[in-house]
Amino acid sequence: MKVFVPLLFLSLFTWAQPTHESWTSLLKVYVDEAGNVDYKSWQKNPDKLIEYIQYLEGNTPKEDWSKPEKLSYWINVYNACTVQLILDHYPLKSILLLVNPWRRDVFLYQGKPLNLNHIEHEILRKMNTPQIHFAINCASRSCPDLERQAYEAHSLHEQLNRATKKFLNDLSKNNLNKPQIQLSKIFKWFEEDFLQHGSVLDFINLYIETPLKSDHPIKYQRYDWSLNEK
Repeated sequence: MKVFVPLLFLSLFTWAQPTHESWTSLLKVYVDEAGNVDYKSWQKNPDKLIEYIQYLEGNTPKEDWSKPEKLSYWINVYNACTVQLILDHYPLKSILLLVNPWRRDVFLYQGKPLNLNHIEHEILRKMNTPQIHFAINCASRSCPDLERQAYEAHSLHEQLNRATKKFLNDLSKNNLNKPQIQLSKIFKWFEEDFLQHGSVLDFINLYIETPLKSDHPIKYQRYDWSLNEK
C-alpha cells in the first residue's frame, strides 16, 4: 500500500531539479524491449520505486521550471504511480479489475493527494502537448509502451516524437496501410487534444512518410485492457 512520508523527511531530499536516473535503472531491470513489465519480480523488490515516488513528492515543480521540465516530471510521476498501483494489487489480469483505478490517491503533491485522473487531465493535458498520450502508460496492452528510460527535459522533444512514431507504427495499436485505416481509440477519446494541428489525420501526417487524405475512412480498434505483463 502507498505510504506517505512526513514532509520533514522529504525536505532532506529537496534539490532544484530532481534526477530520474533511479527510475531509468528500474525500467531497464523490469521492462523488456517490447514494453512488457515483469510485475511479479518487481513486486518482490518494491522499495526503490516507493523511494523514487517519495523523492518526486519532495521535489515538486517550481514556477520557474521550463515546460519540458514540468512535462517530463509529470509523465514520470504518472508512469511510476501506475506501476506502483499495479504492484499494490498484483496479481491481476487488468487494471480495470480495480475499483475506480484512476480515482485512487497515488501521489502527494504539496500536501494534497492526487489521483491519476487529476495528473492526466488537470495537469498534463492542460499543457497542450498531445504527444503526452503516447508517453503515459496505463498498464494495458493497447496503451503506448512503457519505455525503458525516464523522460528527461533535455531530450523530451526527441523522446516524445520517438514515442509517437513508435505508437503509430505498432500494428497492434494502429494500422495505417488499409483502405479503412485502423486507429487506436486514444485518437477518439482525446480527439480535441489533436485538433490544434487541424484534425487527427493532420496530426498523424506529421509523423508518417505517406500522408493520409483528409477524408480517409477511419475505424477505431478494440482497446485491449489486459495487463502489459511479461
